[in-house]
Amino acid sequence: MNTNPLKDVRLYMLDMDGTFYLGNNLLPGALEFLDAADKAGKRFLFLTNNSSRSRSDYVKRLTGMGAKVTSDDIFTSADATLIYLKREGFGKNILLFGTPSLEKQFTDAGYEIHAEKPCAVVLGFDQTLTYQKLTDLCNAVRAGLPYIATHPDFNCPVENGFIPDTGSMMAFVKASTGRNADAVIGKPNRFIADAAAEQYGLQCEEVCMVGDRLYTDIALGNSCPVKTALVFSGETSHEDYANQSAVHATVAEETIGDLIKYL
Repeated sequence: MNTNPLKDVRLYMLDMDGTFYLGNNLLPGALEFLDAADKAGKRFLFLTNNSSRSRSDYVKRLTGMGAKVTSDDIFTSADATLIYLKREGFGKNILLFGTPSLEKQFTDAGYEIHAEKPCAVVLGFDQTLTYQKLTDLCNAVRAGLPYIATHPDFNCPVENGFIPDTGSMMAFVKASTGRNADAVIGKPNRFIADAAAEQYGLQCEEVCMVGDRLYTDIALGNSCPVKTALVFSGETSHEDYANQSAVHATVAEETIGDLIKYL
């Protein structure tokens, strides 16, 4: 009897920060997992909530670490947000708050990102925040414009700990304006998983999300029927996982390399 809980998985969606690498260093077994997945006839897609970098940025980073990937192997919350805006019929005149890389991705898609009469506000991971940008963001949200966030992560893991992520910025906006985002696109919301799986013609039941965060990567399994694999190489500790009851992974291992046995 095959007791492998991931035996029906055809696509592994891999988080990056805290799962595949940390800072500038690959995590144990990262490249070996890609090789093993390829040999087993499994597909992989790097799926990240981090909207501060474009696909080409991630390709450059991953190939620099030795991974054999192309832009087709990357899917970010920014990609999903662009799909969402198009499907929901928003115009191309928006107010975007994000890094220069995120701004370029939107302008390349034809968006006016600092429109005088915007139809929506889009908040991404913005490491270029200033007090003036926070003021402009809150004023736009307070004015009642549709408010969309690329993802809800509170912290982004880096080599020496964590830095505030979009969820922390959303909390600032909530404290100032009293409003939550009208739509949050990234994990754990189903939209990003459906959009990513659709690229391969797969159903969510044939997909496994691999990640280090309970409230985004693993909670994705609560919003859609993907399988989930938790790794303890990033944000979530063994104690964190043991002391909560709301989110359970299909499997839990120390690192991505430990998942090879399930392929």
